[in-house]
Amino acid sequence: MDSLFRYVALACVAMGLGGCSSMPQGLLQAVPPAPDTDKVDLLAATTRAPSDDAGVLFTGERGATVSFSNIVVSIPRNREVGTIQLPRTAPGNPATDFVVTSAKPVERARLGDWFKARRGGKKRVFVFVHGFNTPFDRAVFRFAQLVHDADANAIPVLFSWPSRGRLLDYSRDFDNASFSRSDLADLLRVAAASPAVGEIVILAHSMGSWPAAEAVRQLGLEKGGVPAKISNLILASPDLDIGVFRRQVEDMGARRPHITLFVARHDRALQLSRFISRGATRLGGIDPGEEDYRRQLGGLAGVTVLDLSAVSAGDRINHDLFAASPDAVRLIGDRLLQGQVITDSDMPAPLAAAEALGSAASILVTTPIRVFDAALKPPL
Repeated sequence: MDSLFRYVALACVAMGLGGCSSMPQGLLQAVPPAPDTDKVDLLAATTRAPSDDAGVLFTGERGATVSFSNIVVSIPRNREVGTIQLPRTAPGNPATDFVVTSAKPVERARLGDWFKARRGGKKRVFVFVHGFNTPFDRAVFRFAQLVHDADANAIPVLFSWPSRGRLLDYSRDFDNASFSRSDLADLLRVAAASPAVGEIVILAHSMGSWPAAEAVRQLGLEKGGVPAKISNLILASPDLDIGVFRRQVEDMGARRPHITLFVARHDRALQLSRFISRGATRLGGIDPGEEDYRRQLGGLAGVTVLDLSAVSAGDRINHDLFAASPDAVRLIGDRLLQGQVITDSDMPAPLAAAEALGSAASILVTTPIRVFDAALKPPL
């Protein structure tokens, strides 16, 4: 138990989230927009229960149905990529803080019209599924930050499951994520069926990787293959068992999206998850260069692993590198959201040839991100 409490204490100090420290409430109360700011106009779909507080919108408990909202987030300029400037008191100042300038409900029957009303021809939809310990307002602001910093040329859609936003509610959060997977599959089904949508890219973080992978798996089993519009599934710091992940990918069938994994050995949140899982290394915390993990992932066509273990960005937990690291954000915006596959040519010049490290040709070593192609089997 001492080890568990040490992990919890470290997470509280570094994250400053949930029950560990006091954070302002009511951050989603709409305020008038300010000049010289940027905005992200997104659709939020959530299985959370609605809140009577207009500044909270949705709680960490399960709702009776899926709710949809059109939320506009105002983002101040002259800030570093990967950062979120939260107000010290609600609702905040749009000149200096992330704030909401509009939040309006959308009827499920009007989702097709909502997609159609966005500018452009065949639209690319960018779906984000947040992770563990994430209140609704933090999910909204994190996604808005990522969309803005990645300069995403896509329609942003947040799928938010009922995370309580408390570090010690890990088991309840997992149950709520599982509870929501069919609703996420339904959202993807609706988007794929819309004539206005040409492509769908999904990015799931941490525990959100579980309902995301399950939803895509469910669609694959229903139709004998995942809808072709779902082109890329990105799992950032996935809190998944490796064997379960492999089975999910296999169940998706041959007609599945390309899958990109962001992993990091120094991800302390996944180290805590590993402790809770009684020693089972989580997918997002592996070293893809180790032979055992290469064997477990070997032969999975269409799976690319990006190792961010040499990257330092954000807080000491290293769990949000996908959004806090400018290099990772660039790869998401410039390549993955364009439906392209990351290769070594997207990285800085290699420090050393792969052969020099005895890794055959299955792993390419670069600075600071390593690229691993799971389809290439390790040497016998």
